[in-house]
Amino acid sequence: MTTALDKPPAAATPEKSDARGLVEAVFRAREISIAGALVLLILGTWIANHSFLDGQGVKDLLLNASILVLLAVGQSVVVVTRNIDLSVGSVVGLTAFTCGDLVSGTSHGPIVVMLLGIAIGAACGLVSGALVSIGKVPSLVVTLGMLYVVQGLNYFLAHGGQINAVNLPDSVLSLGSGSVLGIPYLPLIACAVLAGTGYYLRTYRGGRELYALGSSPEAARLAGIPIRRRILAAYVFSGAVAGFAGALWLARFGTVVANAASGWELTVVSAVVVGGVAITGGVGSVWGAALGAMLLTTISGALVVLKVNPFWEQAITGVLLIAAITADRIVQVRTTNALRKRNRR
Repeated sequence: MTTALDKPPAAATPEKSDARGLVEAVFRAREISIAGALVLLILGTWIANHSFLDGQGVKDLLLNASILVLLAVGQSVVVVTRNIDLSVGSVVGLTAFTCGDLVSGTSHGPIVVMLLGIAIGAACGLVSGALVSIGKVPSLVVTLGMLYVVQGLNYFLAHGGQINAVNLPDSVLSLGSGSVLGIPYLPLIACAVLAGTGYYLRTYRGGRELYALGSSPEAARLAGIPIRRRILAAYVFSGAVAGFAGALWLARFGTVVANAASGWELTVVSAVVVGGVAITGGVGSVWGAALGAMLLTTISGALVVLKVNPFWEQAITGVLLIAAITADRIVQVRTTNALRKRNRR
């Protein structure tokens, strides 16, 4: 990946341009193949059961995918830096319950709920990011510990209770059930966050530096990239998106218990990896991660429509995750070999 430096970069040699083009072409093909698999899955399920793509079926599919797409976008920003955030599911549960508890019986609107959720999530991301970037603690350890800390805090705040939809303001619930021109609000919000993040990562210096950091931390350090600040920002962003998703979870379901979104962190990581974001960092896009999230959500919906044992959802997700990691490794080896051959010539 290219990096933006303070001084104008030297003109790229033909070999470097070819290498960069080869890598981009490989992973663009990966995203196209995921989109193709998604289309085939939808068509196959529709042929088996026409109700899968009726008005309500499409609406449910979009609503169910929206929150997972948001979480995949936030996770992607962390994964491209060669790190991981396993706390996103518990952050969703914490923000959904906390926001619901604070606005129950009040007239607060959705803006208050969303801002509060973003603030809580960003605070969680700040703690994780500081430990990883400044404390140099492995991200797997930090975020796994953060997962249990946030879960414990959520259970403490809940005291065995739950948030009921009847106590929430109508304006908050309308965010999760309302639509514009027949399209629900949640998918539109998810698309806006996806487009904004994708544009930033591709266009702005800070976004390109995240890829440079994930590709080679040592080279990024030598190039003068502020590694600690970039990693910290990635975790704060991931936490803020998870908090935002928690606020939307509250609006979507209304009734929230302490273990809301429990286990979602693994689904989010699976969506990101299946979508072509390399777990080793530096490669992939939020668009691919969103496609991965859509694919997993569609598989879940298709199994329900086809009345297949829910066990197969986890089994298929596991197979896709293993296949994606294996494919990444094969592509990485072949790409490296191809680049070496071109450099020799």
